Amino acid sequence: MQLLLRWAISAFVIWVAAALVPGIDVSGGLWSFLWIALIFGFVNAFIGSIVKVLTIPITLITFGLFMLVINTGMFALTAAWTDALTITSFWSALFGSLLISVIGSLLRQGLTRAVVK
Repeated sequence: MQLLLRWAISAFVIWVAAALVPGIDVSGGLWSFLWIALIFGFVNAFIGSIVKVLTIPITLITFGLFMLVINTGMFALTAAWTDALTITSFWSALFGSLLISVIGSLLRQGLTRAVVK
C-alpha cells in the first residue's frame, strides 16, 4: 500500500514540475504520469544508486551539490527512455529535478508521519 502511495506522490510531483517548469512537457494524461513515475523510480533505484556510490568523493568535495547534477541526469535519462516526457534543456531538467526532490521529500515525510500516528 505504501509503495502505491509513493508511486502516486511521484506521479503528482512530476505533474507539478511539468506544470511549473517551462521546457518540461508530458504528452498524455494520468497514465503517462504514472508511467514516467515508474520509469523514474527504476532509473533512480538502479542506475542512480550506482552513480551515487561512484561519485561519493566529488559529492563530498562539493558538499553535496553534485547530487543536483546526478538527479538532473537521472531525470534526463528518464526523458530519454520514455516518449511521454520531453525535456528541452539542462536548466529545465535541473529545475524540474529540484522541484521533484523537494516537493516529493516533503510529501513523503508527511506520508510517513501520517502512517506512524
